[in-house]
Amino acid sequence: MNIALIGYGKMGKEIERLAKERGITVSKVFDINNNTGSLGLTKDALKSVDVCVEFSTPATVVDNIEAVAKCGKNIVVGATGWYDRLEEVKKIVKEKKIGFLYCANFSLGLNIFAHILAQAAHVFDKYTEYDAAISEVHHRGKADSPSGTALMLGSTILHAMKRKTEICGDTVHGQIKPNQLHISSTRVGNVTGTHAVTFDSEADCIQLVHTAKSRAGFALGALVAAEWLKGKKGIYTMRDVITL
Repeated sequence: MNIALIGYGKMGKEIERLAKERGITVSKVFDINNNTGSLGLTKDALKSVDVCVEFSTPATVVDNIEAVAKCGKNIVVGATGWYDRLEEVKKIVKEKKIGFLYCANFSLGLNIFAHILAQAAHVFDKYTEYDAAISEVHHRGKADSPSGTALMLGSTILHAMKRKTEICGDTVHGQIKPNQLHISSTRVGNVTGTHAVTFDSEADCIQLVHTAKSRAGFALGALVAAEWLKGKKGIYTMRDVITL
């Protein structure tokens, strides 16, 4: 299987390292040096590629998706900070009839964590004594806040807890409404990523925490997703990849 990496930061390097262990060939790498304005993503350049794996920036990801779609290639997208344009991207994917898989966090452990969270939130929703909140910590260079992963977990809670209908991701300087789910973000040092969900009452406090130790988990998940997406058409997330 041949993949192309779009964006070659620390994540791209980790994906390339693990790809060799899984017998996957990284046949193309596109970065700022050869893909300004997404112009490097041509049919000729992607001719031998089965699936593209995109980990660029919020500013470039949608243009890269569109360029890959025009070439008729499938793409796995791990970049975040662009979900306000998700409907636009879905339209492009459907028009070009490619396979498209996106997720805010490709960690296999995190996706299992999200499944556990959905079950917990459903139970806590029955007991109004418990309120819920999310806190996340990332390295100081993280581009988006709250993180895409925190928003994904927030969406999971909103789906399971009917009394929570709105995410509040901004800094709060006063009271929040009972229907709001507060997500707080901290940026410091070199933290890979920690997400904690708190269910709190007057009687006790229960926390579910996922801590990423390295980028290896994200890279592995992206490669598993690319293998799964090969030859498929349509729009998917990691929920479709992992059987829980």
